[in-house]
Amino acid sequence: MGSDAETIIAFIFKRSGKSEITYSDFYLTLSMDLNWFTPDNAKIFINKAIKNKLLEKKDEVICPGFNIDKISVPLGFYPSKKLFEDKISDQEQIVEEYLIDKIVHKISSMTKIKEGEIMSNIKKIQSEKNIIREVAALLFGKEHNVPLQDFFNEIEKSFF
Repeated sequence: MGSDAETIIAFIFKRSGKSEITYSDFYLTLSMDLNWFTPDNAKIFINKAIKNKLLEKKDEVICPGFNIDKISVPLGFYPSKKLFEDKISDQEQIVEEYLIDKIVHKISSMTKIKEGEIMSNIKKIQSEKNIIREVAALLFGKEHNVPLQDFFNEIEKSFF
């Protein structure tokens, strides 16, 4: 996270006039008040900022991990879209890969079809029907009578 992340954090704290903000207030400000992030992406941003020491978490409150007074927030500041694409898509990609791996593993274990063959079929279905990979995996599982209802909520969360 670079200067854009620091500017976002400084903006939120300067806007609030507080030195500490609850985690939920911070992510609601990012997502609902300012409409800069979705709620899930706001949580990802905050967690990455904590990991990178830009934010410090103490129980349910967070505070800046740096001196926000040294950050000049330009008038009309709006974070660049690149920040969202680079930082958030990395996290989403990891979640999606993990989810597809779990689905493919379950199909393989219940059908004895090799995982590589399952992935090939999923890609074919995805291409033919112009749908996302996870939905193609559900269709493939349904064709082979594999119950995949356990993944519905996770797939729905990955959409939204």
